[in-house]
Amino acid sequence: MDVIETIQQRRSTRGFLDKPVERETLERLLSLATQAPSAINLQPWEFVIVSGEEKKRLSKVLVKRMRERNISCGPGAKKQLPEHFVERQRRLLECILPNIPEDTRFDEFINEGSCNFYGAPTAVIITLDKAFSSARLTDIGVAVGYLVLAAHAMGLGTCPIGLITAFDDDIREQLNIPDEKQVVIGIAVGYRDESSPLNRARSERVPTSDVVKWRE
Repeated sequence: MDVIETIQQRRSTRGFLDKPVERETLERLLSLATQAPSAINLQPWEFVIVSGEEKKRLSKVLVKRMRERNISCGPGAKKQLPEHFVERQRRLLECILPNIPEDTRFDEFINEGSCNFYGAPTAVIITLDKAFSSARLTDIGVAVGYLVLAAHAMGLGTCPIGLITAFDDDIREQLNIPDEKQVVIGIAVGYRDESSPLNRARSERVPTSDVVKWRE
């Protein structure tokens, strides 16, 4: 698949088939993700792949902790967002809301879905050694971009999930991740359920003129 076509087509998946992703496929995906550039070739990322019963146990713990602590997905803003950012959030809500169960609130769907990796058979947890400064989060971001695009080209669906960082300690304990590692992000990985209306919802991107500033 052409890389430009992949970029244009790829969207987050929130409806997955109950079909495991083969080990060989995951290994190929990760080999592509780790082709991402990083500062002075540090390659600071570490991937923890969680599937099968271990993934079910992890999801159960995360959903329980989310409910206990009343933690919710959000933009991570330190103050009130300007209206144009609020409008972008609203566009996503308008796409997803008609496609979730009638008796489920949007925040419930997003929060529990995030902690359950939207039912994907595999969760990829990316960690960063705490010895690095926050500048290395840039490298993680580039690797995530490579991973989600490579997954789409391979016929897989993905959804990056930031909410799980609120449960850093729980994840490390559940997966035996050393204390010196910081949980940066999770990514749901699996085969898209093409019959799910959730996967047909597409929030439009703003015009590049809204986010690009030229200085000549």
